[in-house]
Amino acid sequence: MAYKQLKLWFDVELAQLLANKLSEEGIPINHESFTSTVSERVDKLELKDRIECIADTLHSHLNDDYLTNLNHLLAILGPENEKETGMFKEFYWIMPIAKYVEKYGLGHFEQSMEAIGEITKRNTGEYTIRPFLEKHPEQTLKVLIQWSKSPNKHVRRLSSEGVRPRLPWAKKLNMFVHDPSPIFPILENLKDDPSKYVQTSVANTINDILKDNPNKAKKMVQSWMPQATKERKWIIKHALRNLIKSNDIWASGVLKKL
Repeated sequence: MAYKQLKLWFDVELAQLLANKLSEEGIPINHESFTSTVSERVDKLELKDRIECIADTLHSHLNDDYLTNLNHLLAILGPENEKETGMFKEFYWIMPIAKYVEKYGLGHFEQSMEAIGEITKRNTGEYTIRPFLEKHPEQTLKVLIQWSKSPNKHVRRLSSEGVRPRLPWAKKLNMFVHDPSPIFPILENLKDDPSKYVQTSVANTINDILKDNPNKAKKMVQSWMPQATKERKWIIKHALRNLIKSNDIWASGVLKKL
C-alpha cells in the first residue's frame, strides 16, 4: 500500500478488487455495473461516505438475502492478521464489508456478531459493533465479555475499543457516558493483558470514562493498584496521561504508588 491519503484508497480500484475477489470465489456480481456505479459516486465523497457508498453498492449488486451475502463476503476475507499493525495498510479493503454488516445486519444478531469477530481479526470492528450495542445492549455486552477472554488479541482489543464511550470519529455511546459500569467486567478481564495493542485500548477506554465519570474510573483504578503487574501499571499510567498533564493531584499520587 503506497502512501496516499486514506480516503483515496476507497475508489474504483477498490471496487474492482472486491469484484475480483467475489468472482474468484464463484460469487455472481455484475462486475462492470458494480465498478462503474462506485466510480460515478465516490470522487466527491470523504472517507466515511466513500466506505458507505461501496457498502451500499455491494448491497444493491448482491442478492436480496443478507445471510447469503454475508457468507459470500466472509469467504473473501482471507488469512487473519497475525500482527498488531497492518489493519489499514494491508486490510483497508475490508472496511466496506464491515460497514455492510453494520448497516444491514442488525436484524441478524448472532450471524453478524460472528462476522464482526472475523472482520476484526483482519481490520477492525470497533465502529461496526456500536449500532449493535445501541439496539441489542445486553446481548452485545455478553458477547463482548466473552470476547475479552479470547485467545485472539484483535478480538480482545475489540471488546474494549468497541465500548469506548467517546471513540474518535464515532458517535458517543451515551449509555456508557451516563453509566460506564456495564463495561467494567470487560476491563477487569483485560487489566493484565500481555498485548500492548490491547493495553492501549484499555487505557484509552479508562481515559474516556475519566472525562464523564471520574469518581467511578478512579475507584476502579485504585482497586487495580495492589499487586499490580507491569502490564497493569502501564495501562494505569497511560490512562492517566491527560490528568498528569494537567497536574492532577490524585493522578500524581497514583503514579508515586505504582
